[in-house]
Amino acid sequence: MHRSNLRLLLIGIAIAAAVALVSPLASSDPDGLEKVAEDQGFLDRARDAPLEVLPDYSVPGVANEGVSTVLAGLIGIAVVTGGTLTVARILARRAAPDTPTRTGSDPQPRD
Repeated sequence: MHRSNLRLLLIGIAIAAAVALVSPLASSDPDGLEKVAEDQGFLDRARDAPLEVLPDYSVPGVANEGVSTVLAGLIGIAVVTGGTLTVARILARRAAPDTPTRTGSDPQPRD
């Protein structure tokens, strides 16, 4: 990874982490979609997700709601970052030509 890309990645992670740290201050009111479903009378037909790893943006077993929300956010950042980097590396390897890597001591090819 180029130095400038790494710097950009770290800045993005820092911004996401800062947002996660203030996430307990977010409104506890329902989001727009949930509010419309409630107003229109079909909220009771909603189903839970089939797999809830971090249900309601919380970490099971953490008693403090604010800390649990922050941890869930940080875990989400780590998972998304790791997944994105993994996919990027796989795609970069597929796109790279099958040529041996040159080192600084190898002579440059001549035309």
